[in-house]
Amino acid sequence: MSPDTLKRAFLDNLFYIQGIAQEQAAPYDYYLALAYTVRDRLLHRFIKTVETYKKRQEKLVCYLSAEFLMGRYLGNNMVNLGMYEEMRSTLADLGLDIDEILEQEPDPGLGNGGLGRLAACFLDSLASLEIPAIGYGIRYEFGIFYQVIKDGWQVEIPDNWLRFGNPWELPRPNESVEVKLGGFTETYHDDKGNLKVHWVPERTILAVPYDTPVPGYKTNTVNPLRLWKAEASETFNFEAFNAGQYDRAVAEKIDAETISKVLYPNDNTPAGRELRLAQQYFFVSASLQDLIRIHLRTHNNLDDFHEKAAIQLNDTHPAVAVAELMRLLVDEHGLDWAKAWNITQKTLAYTNHTLMPEALERWSVSLFEKLLPRHLEIIGLINFFFLEDVRTWFPENDELVGKLSIFEELVHKQIRMANLACVGSHAINGVAALHSDLLKKDTLREFALLWPDKFFNKTNGVTPRRWILLSNPKLSALYHEKIGDGWLKDLNLLRQLEGYVEDSEFRRRWRDIKQDNKQSLATYILKTRNIEVDVNSIFDVQVKRIHEYKRQHLAVLHIITLYNRIKQNPNLDIVPRTFIFGGKAAPGYFMAKLIIKLINSVADVVNKDPDVRGRLKVVFLPNFNVSLGQRIYPAADLSEQISTAGKEASGTGNMKFAMNGSLTIGTLDGANIEIREEAGFENFFLFGLTAEEVYALKRDGYDPMKYYLLNRELKGVIDRIKSGYFSHGDRDLFQPIVDSLLYDDQYLLLADYQAYIECQEQVSKAYTDQESWTRMSILNALRMAKFSSDRTIWEYCQEIWNVKPVRIELND
Repeated sequence: MSPDTLKRAFLDNLFYIQGIAQEQAAPYDYYLALAYTVRDRLLHRFIKTVETYKKRQEKLVCYLSAEFLMGRYLGNNMVNLGMYEEMRSTLADLGLDIDEILEQEPDPGLGNGGLGRLAACFLDSLASLEIPAIGYGIRYEFGIFYQVIKDGWQVEIPDNWLRFGNPWELPRPNESVEVKLGGFTETYHDDKGNLKVHWVPERTILAVPYDTPVPGYKTNTVNPLRLWKAEASETFNFEAFNAGQYDRAVAEKIDAETISKVLYPNDNTPAGRELRLAQQYFFVSASLQDLIRIHLRTHNNLDDFHEKAAIQLNDTHPAVAVAELMRLLVDEHGLDWAKAWNITQKTLAYTNHTLMPEALERWSVSLFEKLLPRHLEIIGLINFFFLEDVRTWFPENDELVGKLSIFEELVHKQIRMANLACVGSHAINGVAALHSDLLKKDTLREFALLWPDKFFNKTNGVTPRRWILLSNPKLSALYHEKIGDGWLKDLNLLRQLEGYVEDSEFRRRWRDIKQDNKQSLATYILKTRNIEVDVNSIFDVQVKRIHEYKRQHLAVLHIITLYNRIKQNPNLDIVPRTFIFGGKAAPGYFMAKLIIKLINSVADVVNKDPDVRGRLKVVFLPNFNVSLGQRIYPAADLSEQISTAGKEASGTGNMKFAMNGSLTIGTLDGANIEIREEAGFENFFLFGLTAEEVYALKRDGYDPMKYYLLNRELKGVIDRIKSGYFSHGDRDLFQPIVDSLLYDDQYLLLADYQAYIECQEQVSKAYTDQESWTRMSILNALRMAKFSSDRTIWEYCQEIWNVKPVRIELND
């Protein structure tokens, strides 16, 4: 880690790995040379970590997730290794700018949003807390699409993040496993007369592991993230090639590699649904086989497997693990059913991430029969034994049996994956207090009645290393100056700074840091969107996945409200605002894509109208990802967390904003409730119906048209959209949004509109008193310790996984 050694290592990697002299090197060459320099220092710790786990045989946390949105590795790895400033100085001596080099790294889009980013934060915390752990997922060749905006519309282009290679991963082809798909099953009797089942697959896919080291912050622990790539067992049919059948010669290779080709293929078609299920089973089977192989290296049998592995299912995507672990234990390793079921239940735990029943995965029985015939049989047996118990406990309660059943008896019989996960796990948790409460009262009510002791709450958290230290270095420097760097491992220490709230010099420095961050984002906006924004305006920000329940279009109604007021009185005295949006819509989600078009169409009109005189600006930043989030969160004044109460499981963007001193305007939804409790009710802008009021209003017959007709300002906003004002006179373009609001309004925008507008007026008034606003900003940031992922992970370790830290000692 000495400066001379780092400089020599960097130049050696540039010369011997990149094969280029410094005089001819391009910025990307410098990035790779620096990446390999950092990776070399990771590998010493990584190898020692794995050796220690093998020797100690401690219980291992295995996090199964279809998404890992890790963000750029280089800066984060240097921070966690404690070598960031040393490397900055070393590169400066060579005439190089570390910030320019960091910008060369692609941002791997191996996740869709909060679910994948949460998994990444959890891996960071597991390593920082020195917990033996491994993350398992898919090495998608193409991640979530790269979003560009053309004529206001989202256009998806491939995210080819691997086009220049990936210096962080370590291929492990010698540890590949086979994954079966399709075919049929046959029964036979073994030599002891026991009835056995043999699965004869239609095809076999090779799962090849690629390991990425994940370091903890200032620890020697470096845990693996193991991502699986799909390959054909026979990649080339030489006989077909010689016969001139060139397509058939590589058909098996193409078919196999499709499985790990793209994150979340569109499942609006039968082929897309089949590929989604194949993806889920592929990584689950490979991971479970890998874990069993690891276990059997040091144990004679699998009797104590559950005592050595804690497997967490991140939502229902890996829920097929219940059936696959049973298959491996019973069919492949000869355990009897009862023992295998006991091991399975004690090993697996399930995290639920949604309250919406339509978002809980269901797969058709016919698709399972085609793709996973043995698993269909196993799920049938699990369900049979489970429902036999239910009928014993609750005789003659057929309604309860129907709700608990893993199978949903519709026109096309389906498998309810959430039910499978609940039955096959020893713990079920939500990700915020309200979410966990509503799971027990509504979404998973019957399971909570059956097994109340299975249910836990584990409010989400985010890692302060990436979301404060790396994202907001000037704020971090202020913290270091006042209390040292211990807060990065214990965020509660920031509370010591609350005494500075009344220190005018501290408040001035706080405002200067925020202003610098706003200026940096304004420069980025001008460079990428050619929009000049006022850094003294309120930076009002909503960045997250585009979805109707997240209500980006409610914020648009507010923008149009302010615009209408200016049109009626061009000299109106209003507090200037810059509205910043970002987020991707699922390719098949028409309404979400239309909301993006509406945001951009309103921006085109508002930004160019001379009456506005720059008092309002609207910006949509394309391709929102981890790196862009690191620019945005520190610059935001106001965090928009305005989902319909009872719809958002938790949210994690709300935490990142608050940690960086943004004030929140939000509903009592998800983790907003707990953020408000921690920050103080007086430091949170609350509006809107509660979850109970939402249910009651819908139950009593919600009529959105009543709100439209009785609220003159709201009517004026919707009428302006209807008129074609924002669509060059095309009255049809945004009619689906208008119709949705007036005749359906499933997410109650019109019911919450007036409260939202009035709350935004409170925001504007508060912003005019900068001293008071700064106090609120400081307290928001200092009181977010609860939302560190370190706290979340420690609770999992104590209450669900039953694991303890293992210290890694390095040899000289």
